[in-house]
This record gives sequence, C-alpha cells and structure tokens, in this order.
Amino acid sequence: MRVNEAAAPRFAHGLVSHDGPADFVGRVAPLAEAALSRGDQVTLAVSPASEELLRDRLGGERVSTLTALAPAARGSGQTVAAWRARELRALCSAGRDVFVVTEHDAALDGPDGSYWTELEAALNISLGGLPVTQVCGYPQIPLHQVVADAALVNHPLLLRAGELMHNPEHRSPAQVMANLPVAPPELLGPPDVFLRYNTFELARVRDAVEDAVRGSELERTRGEDLVLAVNEIATNAVEHGSSQAELFLWAGPDELVCELHDEGRLEQPLIGLAPPHPSQARGRGTWIARQLCDALHVWRDSGGTHVRLLARA
Repeated sequence: MRVNEAAAPRFAHGLVSHDGPADFVGRVAPLAEAALSRGDQVTLAVSPASEELLRDRLGGERVSTLTALAPAARGSGQTVAAWRARELRALCSAGRDVFVVTEHDAALDGPDGSYWTELEAALNISLGGLPVTQVCGYPQIPLHQVVADAALVNHPLLLRAGELMHNPEHRSPAQVMANLPVAPPELLGPPDVFLRYNTFELARVRDAVEDAVRGSELERTRGEDLVLAVNEIATNAVEHGSSQAELFLWAGPDELVCELHDEGRLEQPLIGLAPPHPSQARGRGTWIARQLCDALHVWRDSGGTHVRLLARA
C-alpha cells in the first residue's frame, strides 16, 4: 500500500529544544512576532504557563488557542493530527497563513513516549498541503529518550540562532513508522454487540450500528455520521483486508465505540490523514471516516488490522 504523503508540502514543521517555559517562549516569541507582522494568524496549543507568557509578550488579543481535545482523542496521535488538520484547514480558509506554537506535554508520554512519534509523523501527513508553519517545543532532557529521538527525526526544521534551518536528521513518516508498532487503545471489556460478517453482509453491520444509535443520546446527525464512518471502514476491511471481518460495539448513554477487525496486513497505519487525490485507490474511506468521528485509531498486530471509531453525544 502506498503511504499517504503530500507532495511538495507547504507545511513547515520546526523543532524548538528548550530548558523550560521561559526559555521556550524566549525562543519562539520572535518568530510569532514576525508572523503577526506579516499578517499571519497565530494560534497556540501550549501549557498554561507558556500561554500566559506568550500572551503577555504578543498581546492576548492578537493570538488564538486551538481546541482542547477530549481525553479519548488526545490518546491517539493520529486522531489529534486529523483534528488539527480540520481546525487549521478552516483557519486557512480565511486566506491568511497560520503560525502555530505547540508544546510537548509529559502527561501524554504513556509508558514509553511513543505517542509523540506517532503524532509528529501523522502531522507531517495531515498538514502537508496547508500554508501552516508549526513550531513544537520539546524539553532538551525529556523523561523518555524516545521522545527526543522522535522529535529530531520528525521535524524537517530546527530552530537555531533564531532561524528555522534544515534538519539533516529528518525522516519521512513512512521511514519513521516502518518499525514502530502503533499502540492499541485501552481495553474496553466484553462488547455489547459482536458480529462476524463478509462482503455480502455489510447491511447487518449498518443495522447493528443504527440500532445502537437509536438507543443512545447521540443526535440524529451524529448517529448518521457514525453509521457512515463504520460502513466505510467495514467495507475496507472485507474488500482490502480479509474475506471475513468482525465488528465489536460498546454502547454507552452518551457515546458509542465501534471496532472493526480483519486479518489483512496493513503496511502503514497512518492512513486517511491527508485529503485523497482523485487517482488514489486506497485511503479515501478512512479519510472520510476520520472527518465524521470524534476519534479514529488504526493499529496492527499479529492478528491483522484493527480500527476503533468513537462518537460522543
């Protein structure tokens, strides 16, 4: 399968190594000030301490803040990348370039720090065609060495002497993710619905999700979005994965979680993150599904390929 990467990206992705919030702000504020002077939009996704310092430096009314994502979305780097792309694409529609300041959050490191490898590689795909410059702050000595290693290989640019310069250590998302097993999401226990299906039984999958939607508090349009998203992934599973696949569904009063499992071997899990080209054979359904869900996470193991979708009321 061809990895979904944008050609000739406008996205500029820079790494800023720092010794704490004050040092970080001191390094990135001149870049943000220059962006404001060019008429760019400046938006933040940083810690409260860094945000306060940046707003004091730049003028609070001159900058905005990106949406704070729910825990279920924040736990999946590829989901965060899809959310950020939607939000920044909307900002870019105003006809102005966007300058983004983000910062490493140790609370998302998990047991080994690999979350950041997935997130930054996914951002290089999802933001690839946008007129966006994003500078990412990382501590010089993080808790996990893999965080520092991933930051170095995932950023094409490094902030040195006040300038964003070429990073010779940068690697493509395909290279970065080649040997990295994307972590599965948390276990949810026995499902409320289990269904094994084949190509001729996709209607059963849709019926099962529609029944769950009717018993939940999801608004009609949110329920319709989930049914469509699950149908896209379920179809991919039996058309490109294996002749039979499985649906697992967990129903709560204000959220529904669906998983599709098939025995196919997905070469690269960061699929469906960039808008598909008309000639692209695969990834279209996954991209559509990502736009319709609150979270969509793809991973693989010895049993095949797995996709978890979540929709909240």
